[in-house]
Amino acid sequence: MTDIFATRVNPDRPSALSGLFINDTDPSAVSFAAGSPNESLFPVAAMKRAFSDAIDDKGPHLFQYQSVAGNDSLRAKLAARIGKWGNVHTTAANILLTVGGQQAIDLVAKAVLNPGDDIVVETPAYVGALAAFDIYEPNYHAVGLEPDGLDLNALEDTLKRHPGIKLLYTVPDFHNPTGITMSVTKREALVNLANKYDFIIIEDSPYRDLDYVASPLPAIKSFDTQGRVVFISSMSKILMPELRTGWLVADGELFDAIFKMRQAADLEACGVIHAAIDAYMTHNDLDAHVTVLKDHYKRQCAAMITGLEDYFPDEVTFTRPTGGFFDWVTLPEGIDAGKLLLSDIQPHAHINYVPATNFYPYRDVHNGMRLCFSGLTPAVIDDGMHRLGDAVKSALHDVEALK
Repeated sequence: MTDIFATRVNPDRPSALSGLFINDTDPSAVSFAAGSPNESLFPVAAMKRAFSDAIDDKGPHLFQYQSVAGNDSLRAKLAARIGKWGNVHTTAANILLTVGGQQAIDLVAKAVLNPGDDIVVETPAYVGALAAFDIYEPNYHAVGLEPDGLDLNALEDTLKRHPGIKLLYTVPDFHNPTGITMSVTKREALVNLANKYDFIIIEDSPYRDLDYVASPLPAIKSFDTQGRVVFISSMSKILMPELRTGWLVADGELFDAIFKMRQAADLEACGVIHAAIDAYMTHNDLDAHVTVLKDHYKRQCAAMITGLEDYFPDEVTFTRPTGGFFDWVTLPEGIDAGKLLLSDIQPHAHINYVPATNFYPYRDVHNGMRLCFSGLTPAVIDDGMHRLGDAVKSALHDVEALK
């Protein structure tokens, strides 16, 4: 049966998403694995009213086929929003609503990539993007992260050695999986490199609302003068994931190419849901809701950083995010976080996380882990970090004993 698959689909290659979604029925387990928002913060009552308002306003026509681009009023609101907190001056005509941010990444890949193309991904990289790109069996060029984002010196060296690079993917705001934020200087410089070396940038930014200490930085897209940047965001992290509503901003021929991919993949948008989100934004203060989210997540983030400081050995390093959902932990060389998870941490400490291997295009880095704090209370985070820290200390002790 393998012969029926397209050449670029390798059923034997593990997906980047393998191991990301862990179903654990152990009631004592603490999961730092899934990057899910805290469902206790979902505005359920307000969204219920919004669905009713949308139906009352539109009547039966709401359930008719709708525009491929998505709800006009909602797209206009999103254009105003990105102008306000991203300094991107655009209109509804350049915004496309998608089925979550993941579909937006997939559509750009379909519009831009051919099998075997050269692309750059920051490493570690978001697993959903790797899964979308893997279909095209690209030549990946991995560029590491510095405390203020992509290592642009390493990037330019890569661009000089591989002049055919077509696409670069980055999560500049509270990066998934590390929590790092790209500096303004690097955002502008990255666009200049794209202009110089002729490549497209995917700016994936679902977490940019969730800044805990400052206002969001200007989007990379705000520096775009040649239509090379596709900005992607989502309502999943600030409203509810199951609304399955993402959106992208693009210009000119690139927007037209992405739009054609949307038409081919899904003839119309989710009109009922988009109308409900539009009604929610009309009758509710989304920024006030986001402020509530930030207050909660800030406390959860602080609890995780305190746990890393208090319970983990000195040989372990970690990031200090100022927003988003994630922290990245780096273990000493020689420690395989995936094997450690299966052999010791899941069965004995009853902790789950996502090992580093999932976040690298060639699955060749093993000594790291992504920890998500968004779905847990500070007390549960503290308990879990204590257990995880003790398990890591024990593993390091065992390695030393074997030397």
